[in-house]
Amino acid sequence: MKKIVLIMIHCLLVISCEKAQEKLPILGNPVMRGNHMEYPRIKDFSFTNQDSLKISNNTFDGKIYIADFIFLSCPSICPKMNVQLKKVYDAYKTNNEVLFLSHTIDPENDTIPRLKAYTVEHDIKKNWHFVTGNRDSIYKIATESYFATAYPDENEPGGFVHSGGFLLVDKNRHVRGVYDGTNPKETQRLIADVKVLLEESSNH
Repeated sequence: MKKIVLIMIHCLLVISCEKAQEKLPILGNPVMRGNHMEYPRIKDFSFTNQDSLKISNNTFDGKIYIADFIFLSCPSICPKMNVQLKKVYDAYKTNNEVLFLSHTIDPENDTIPRLKAYTVEHDIKKNWHFVTGNRDSIYKIATESYFATAYPDENEPGGFVHSGGFLLVDKNRHVRGVYDGTNPKETQRLIADVKVLLEESSNH
């Protein structure tokens, strides 16, 4: 009996250790500042969303968010990405600690009224910002902050090259995960990782 109890205690300790180790990595190359390791953070930004509201880093203070780069007339991967990210949105739309940030890489055509019409059509009522702004600023933040690609190319379908990834960002503006926005299995992984990140932030 004593042996069984010891085995059970050992199992519980192993489980608790595994839970303690379950932490998402911080992506990017860190830099040593004195004795402190600093990881890249999302740079300051300011865009306008589908409700004509200014959206900046301050919008996401104390929040977890998922970012991506799309355009509404995209004939290739964007429709798949939008379907997959909507699944993540539906899983967390009642949780005000989780926000969504979709940047259009075609601000000339994706006007505020068009972005608004898209959100109405897809029953997106809160916590998901579809933003537009200066084209170069959008491309710059894609490459410099989100490990993403976004630029015009007339030889590509729809006239743009862009990454198909979803980026999971924590409350400290660190990227904690990158997910293939066209893969349903990756969508499930993202849904699970958001939960891990919520638990991590609640323990601090």
